[in-house]
Amino acid sequence: MNRPRLLRRRPTRALALGAAVLATPVLGCGPSPDDTSPPVEVSVAGDDVAELRLENLERTVEILHGKMTALAQEMPTETLDWRPMDGVRSPREVFVHVAADNWFVPALMGWSAPDETGVTDDVETFRAYQERPMSRDEMLEALEASFVFFRGAMAESAGELDRAVTLGGQPTTVGDVWIRATVHLHEHLGQSIAYARSHEVVPPWSR
Repeated sequence: MNRPRLLRRRPTRALALGAAVLATPVLGCGPSPDDTSPPVEVSVAGDDVAELRLENLERTVEILHGKMTALAQEMPTETLDWRPMDGVRSPREVFVHVAADNWFVPALMGWSAPDETGVTDDVETFRAYQERPMSRDEMLEALEASFVFFRGAMAESAGELDRAVTLGGQPTTVGDVWIRATVHLHEHLGQSIAYARSHEVVPPWSR
């Protein structure tokens, strides 16, 4: 996977990397029912475990990127402002919200979003971005660009997953924020699939 490089990174805070060595069972296909051999264990350095964790998250976000943008492209223009009920985001608002979050989450951890987004680590800029009126093409462009930015920041965080950051006023780590953000993306992918199905739009990967 080609990793975009982000050249506008703010200075990072001090790192807090674990140096412990963990005995981690090998994951993958389980043994066959008649396999009586003892489980294989390997010793994996703490840094290697962190790198494997990051690689798995990167692959997951790569899939999310493809599905979310493909689904947004499939939604007819006339469906983008439909709402299942009052007080619930429309499909357009969901996609813009995802883009806003993709800019905002890395900004919280020290990666500067492009100036034209207006998004910084101030939550008010995140909220303001979501209120921007966007045409269909602008929405699609923002969604794609935000995923490229998000994935680039994630790639550049290698070696920093244990760096201390604050999220919602609570102490946490870079790695934990990436996990929470990935779960959040899955939440809105599921929401978008339900919206699409409500309009008889079949997700491209389900055909």
